[in-house]
Order: sequence, then structure tokens, then C-alpha cells
Amino acid sequence: MLLVGVLIIALLLLSTEVYVYDLGKVIDEANRNSFGDFVLAVRLGSSHVVVGSLANVSQGGLNQTLGTNLEEWSAFVGRQYQFGKCILNFTLRETSPYASGIWMSWGTNGTGVSGAYGNFTLKLLDRGVDVNLEYVINVTATLLVESTYRQVQDNNKQVNVTCNLLNEGTPALAKNITLYYNNSSSWIVPGPQNNYSLVDYGDGTYFMSFVAEIPSENVEVSLHVCDRREIYVQTNVTSTQI
Repeated sequence: MLLVGVLIIALLLLSTEVYVYDLGKVIDEANRNSFGDFVLAVRLGSSHVVVGSLANVSQGGLNQTLGTNLEEWSAFVGRQYQFGKCILNFTLRETSPYASGIWMSWGTNGTGVSGAYGNFTLKLLDRGVDVNLEYVINVTATLLVESTYRQVQDNNKQVNVTCNLLNEGTPALAKNITLYYNNSSSWIVPGPQNNYSLVDYGDGTYFMSFVAEIPSENVEVSLHVCDRREIYVQTNVTSTQI
């Protein structure tokens, strides 16, 4: 009986150890999953902050908006990690053409760019483990515009405009597009009276056409675009006569 009692106690202890071991594995696995989810959430959140800040700056906000928003985001992230200490640092690109992480180039050569660039370092201290993760967020809306015109009658000209919108170098869709043409130093939006038409090819390419009385041989057009992320970009171009 004594041997049986000892055996039962040993089995109970063994089963308890197995339970504790399995429970530890489950907790460690949960922690690992939580770690991965947390890192992913931080990277996605950083991207959203950069995109939102660029949208604000491109529509008239201050360049410092990006840095201010990222400082608040870093402080917020540091308070969310539950398994140790979390430190999120960032540096904004200052190399030309960037200033405070922002690049805005809205020229007259048919190319417009609105961009933001930041380097990030995420440090996690968990159970004595020091993890450093570096990543880059580079957000860019690029507008490429070409324009031609032909003389219809007298000063009336038919103007054709083709534009391509890119997000990070990949074709992207526009939320809205506004076209202007220059007539005696006044910028005018063509309407139904100009037989204005816009064709969306669904791949980031748009074609616009209109007829207007423009006395000058220099037919200038200006295209203003917001992409689906609310990032604004514009550019001017002088039409080529055909």
C-alpha cells in the first residue's frame, strides 16, 4: 500500500509538471504571437501616421506636422507594450530634396511630387531580450502629365491631356482631378461649354480633352489631383502643338 501511495503521488507530481510545462509553452507561444502582432501594428501605424501627415501638409499644413504627429505616435506606442519596455525612435530625412521629411515639387515640367520619408527604430526589452528593428516609411504621390493641342478655327484650340498617377512608383487611382488652362493669365476650369471630357482607364491613367479659345500659342495647362489617400499633388505643363 505504501508503494502504491508513493506511485500515485509521483504520478500526480509528474502530471502537474507536464501541465505547468504545457501551460508555459502556451503562454510563451501567446507572447510570441503578441510580439509579432505588436510589431506589425507599430509598422502599420507608423505608415498611417506618415500618410495622414503628408495629406495634411500637401493641402496646406505645416512641414512640422509630420514630426509633431510622429512624436505623439512614438509616445503612444511606448505606453501600449505590456510585456516589457518599448521605445520607438524616428528620424526625418533632411537630404535634398527633403526638408523635415517632406518633399514637395510642383513644377512646370509636367511632373509633380508630394512625398514623406522617415527612418524608424523599434526597441523592445522583454525578459532580458534586447530586440532592435529598423524600418523605413517612404510615401510618394507622383503625377506625370503630357499635353498636346491642335488649332481648330481662329483661336479655338482642342487640347488633349494625359496624366499618370503613381503611389510609391505603382499606378494608383485618383479621388478627384481638376484641370485648368491658362487664358490671358487667368486659370480657367473647362466645363460642358468646352466639350470637356475625362476618361478613366482604371490603371492610374487619365485622358482629358476640351476645346477653348486661347489666343496665345503657348497653351498651358495645370492638373491638380488628390489620390485615394487624400494626398494632393499638382503640376503645370506647356502643350505641344500637333
